Order: sequence, then structure tokens, then C-alpha cells
Amino acid sequence: QMELEALRSIYEGDLCFRELSPVSFQYRIGESGDPKAFLIEVSWPETYPQTAPVISMDAFFNNTISSAIKKSILDKLMVEVEANLGTAMTYTLFEYAKDNKEVFMENQPVNTVTSVSNNILIGTSDVPPSKKKEKKEQLSKTQKRKLADKTDNKGELPRGWNWVDVIK
Repeated sequence: QMELEALRSIYEGDLCFRELSPVSFQYRIGESGDPKAFLIEVSWPETYPQTAPVISMDAFFNNTISSAIKKSILDKLMVEVEANLGTAMTYTLFEYAKDNKEVFMENQPVNTVTSVSNNILIGTSDVPPSKKKEKKEQLSKTQKRKLADKTDNKGELPRGWNWVDVIK
């Protein structure tokens, strides 16, 4: 199997990668000890890559991740799968997950003190993550920013953008 050889050489010495069997692989996205790290498992059915690989997040490693988040990660990965059907895509999927780790996990509550205080300093999280889990179509901050940029191409800021709210 060409893809198997390729994966072995690409991920040689990569501690995140684990070959469970010649048709089943795990990849840990994130450093060990990273509260937002997660593990995805990709298995090849007989007819792969003409048919989709089986992607799972059932590993014990993921037991702190909410099922809603696991599901949204798997949904996003399946979109990638659809786009790559018929080609060797295991590497693509692992890399896609790596590139999108922050987005995938942005609503995963992290129970460490440091991350909470960071959020306050940077002001990234205005709403506690727990509240917003089930809303599928939530735009990330960057998407909102892009939309906002698009709405006003005249380069003028909306009236009142720099007013100070005195009435508090």
C-alpha cells in the first residue's frame, strides 16, 4: 500500500502519530499536556480511498472533550473527506486537523486557571463557552471581522465608532 509507506516515512519519529494497524492510524493534534489536544483515528475500509475512511474520536484520550465538539470536528473532517474521495487522504486529514485545531476546539471549555485569566487579558472570550455549544452556525471572531470589513468598503468607519459610552 503506497499510502501506508508514505505515512510511515512522513511521520517517522513524529510522536503524535501512531500506526495501530496497517489500515488504522491515530494522530494526536496538540502537544501532550495541552488541554485542547485531541486524538483522531482514521481507519481504511477495504474499498478506501474510493470510499471514505472511518474517522473516530472514541479514543480514551478524548474523554474530556464534549460530544458536541467531537461531532463538529468529525463533521468538518467528513467535508474534507468528501472533497478528497478517490485520493490517498489520511495525511491530508491529519494536517487539516492540525491547521484547524484552534477553530475545532474554540468552544471547548478549559478548566485551567491560566487560560481563564488569559482570556480576560486578551478579551477573546466574551461569552462563557458552555453557553454557546449547540449553536451550529456561530461565526468565529475572524469571520465576523471579515464580514465587518466587507460591509464598509468605502473605508469609512461607521458613525460613532469612537464614541465613548458615557451613560454607563
